[in-house]
Amino acid sequence: MTRKVIFIAFVVSLGGFLFGFDAGIISGVMSYVTPEFDLSEWQEGWVVSSPSFAAMLAMLVSGRLSDVIGRKKILITVAFLYALSALFSAYAYSFETLFIARMIGGVAFGAALVLAPTYIAEISSSKNRGKLVSLQQLNIVLGFFAAFLSNYYLNKSNTEGSSFFTDENVWRWMLGIEFIPAILYFIFMFFVPRSPRWLYTKNLVDEAKKVLSGIYGEKTASEEISNIESSTVQNTSKINVFELFKPSLRFILLVGLVIGVLQQITGINAIYFYATSIFKQTGIGTNASFTSGVLMSFITVLFTFIAIFSIDKMGRRPLLLIGMCGIAISLLLCAYGFNNAEYKITAEKIEMMDLKEMDASDLEFAMNKNFNNDVEFKDAMKENLGTKLYAKNEGAILEGAITINATLILIGILGFIACFAFSLGPVMWVLLSELYPSKYRGLAIGFIGFINSFSSWVVQQVFPWELSNLGNSLSFLIFGLIATAGFLVMLKILPETKGKSLEEIEAQYVK
Repeated sequence: MTRKVIFIAFVVSLGGFLFGFDAGIISGVMSYVTPEFDLSEWQEGWVVSSPSFAAMLAMLVSGRLSDVIGRKKILITVAFLYALSALFSAYAYSFETLFIARMIGGVAFGAALVLAPTYIAEISSSKNRGKLVSLQQLNIVLGFFAAFLSNYYLNKSNTEGSSFFTDENVWRWMLGIEFIPAILYFIFMFFVPRSPRWLYTKNLVDEAKKVLSGIYGEKTASEEISNIESSTVQNTSKINVFELFKPSLRFILLVGLVIGVLQQITGINAIYFYATSIFKQTGIGTNASFTSGVLMSFITVLFTFIAIFSIDKMGRRPLLLIGMCGIAISLLLCAYGFNNAEYKITAEKIEMMDLKEMDASDLEFAMNKNFNNDVEFKDAMKENLGTKLYAKNEGAILEGAITINATLILIGILGFIACFAFSLGPVMWVLLSELYPSKYRGLAIGFIGFINSFSSWVVQQVFPWELSNLGNSLSFLIFGLIATAGFLVMLKILPETKGKSLEEIEAQYVK
């Protein structure tokens, strides 16, 4: 594996870094934006999920479009849209403008998540493809880590009484910082070559050979050229989405759809996008919630490295099955922990609360009352304080009222994050980049990406409503049961692609 191919793969997957950065940033932003614009639960869901809504539409067309005009051109446009979205988000003055700004970013997310693994797989050899495609997931989790770290320091600067950072502007800085990596991504994309396998589909054979020789040297390049030429590489100009459903592709399409849906409906983006809110539910307070987000993102990075160094040795199937089992156990542990929580406000606890724009007398209605669950408690708070005032003080109020084993919840969430980081996170994109023939690859990954992003959007949109109406325990129980069912399905159908060239995989699974 040469330095040049590592550099190219890392640059192309920087779109994943920006996706991760945005996902991590928004979990902290919502602590300020929700009371700032007095958002309802559905508006809160739309602000968080709007990129995924736009992404699913972008995924549906970006793969096909890249088959026609090339992966590189689309990725350069993606970088520009990331930068534009960061600026517009930072200057948003209403729910509607923030929603539109994040939709622009969502178009970039969707295209980047589809095209980066597609491009990387097409420049990789069978020996290093798993590692290189996994760089996409590594960049995503590095983006999460950078975002949570940024949120932590900006929130800390605000709470220390800075005259520069306030509740009204700190979230704008959180969103605007994304402009810096977006511009760097835009510049670096001009230094990567066009995909050699895509060049072959366009009969640009000489340029394809030149690219492979420049990346690997003559010996390895000749082996890759031989693999490409031994398969039937056709022009993709007349391929449409309905061809994915023909019998010869039925099995690999089923595998891709199962993994694509499971990656999202087990709740990963509910955890990432609402991390600060979830940690607040344990009563550890707002500042500690931001700190826990940093720890969560660090665990994600650590276990993604484990995946990168294991995926070409252990294989795709073992990592996915072990990870899915761990995900199910972790989510059920969270459900158990929240189910045993108790809520009660006392005079002593009120005195210790750091309340904003209210005083202790505003909570007298709940004094010494026992609430059976979080839904009952939060409904009483919103009814008596109003949604805006409660949103501003939710962390402090829950910290004073709840009796819960917060360590158990933290272990469950970190266990889920760790298991996801070495399984469904990176392995899904590796498998999708491998399973489909060159003729259909861009279109197939785009279609499955659309389903994946639609699932993500539904989870993000519904999650605030779930927390308010179903409660923490039942929400995590639903995710845990879905993960358990997913493990059993994958145990039955999941193939292994380790150590095989793209052309060998095509010969085995496309009949």
